[in-house]
Amino acid sequence: MPVQDSNTAQEGLPEGVAPLRRGPGKHVEINLARLQQLGMVTQDGGRTSVAEDFRIIKRPLLRMARGEHGAIEQGNLIVVTSALPGEGKTYCAVNLAMSIAMEMDITVLLVDADVARPSVLKVLGLGAEAGLMDILLNGKLELGDVILRTNVPTLSILPAGRANKHATELLASRSMRHLLKDIAERYADRVIIFDSPPLLITTEASVLAAQMGQVVLVVEAETTTQHAVKEALRQIDTCAHVNLIYNKIRAFPGGEYYGYYE
Repeated sequence: MPVQDSNTAQEGLPEGVAPLRRGPGKHVEINLARLQQLGMVTQDGGRTSVAEDFRIIKRPLLRMARGEHGAIEQGNLIVVTSALPGEGKTYCAVNLAMSIAMEMDITVLLVDADVARPSVLKVLGLGAEAGLMDILLNGKLELGDVILRTNVPTLSILPAGRANKHATELLASRSMRHLLKDIAERYADRVIIFDSPPLLITTEASVLAAQMGQVVLVVEAETTTQHAVKEALRQIDTCAHVNLIYNKIRAFPGGEYYGYYE
């Protein structure tokens, strides 16, 4: 990947993004009270139905990440995707990352890999920042230059960064493979959650999923067609460890809002 000069590195950044920096990642404050009001998982949010659901969802994923069922390659890399937009994949990715961050012996890196329509920072109430695409486009940047440290001590964020018309090729590049290997192996106690584009809308999603140890497919209850689910699964049929979250289920009295099937 050619190295770009500092001026070129600033072109194409999302509106409002500060100039790229070098050195330790920036610290950002997530408004946890706001997330709690939105019904999302937070460390101080108590035993809500959503928090309990994601405790159930994360447990088999963590067992696989730790190799408790036998070692799997890059099992700590978990991509969250869906067949179509609007099924709640980003909501699930953020909640899953927040829930895993509550573990006593694990740190979490949440990566916004939906580079065409990034929304992780928006959901968290944060402004646009440089991130994944900038690392792949600028050989001078390192992971630590763009990772955001948060007020949740065990949670860090890697934003999507600038948009690029060659996103699919960048995500399939040798630079991306090296980056994923570095992310997966640098910290033995780290789980990395990727918010991916929808599988049936972009080609980036299947390219990304093929490089992950585990895939979580979010399916919107009573909306996503069986045909769409089958087609999405077909696109990731080379992935050995695929899990489904059945999202937006109508609540029964005393029941839950999420279903999980492995």
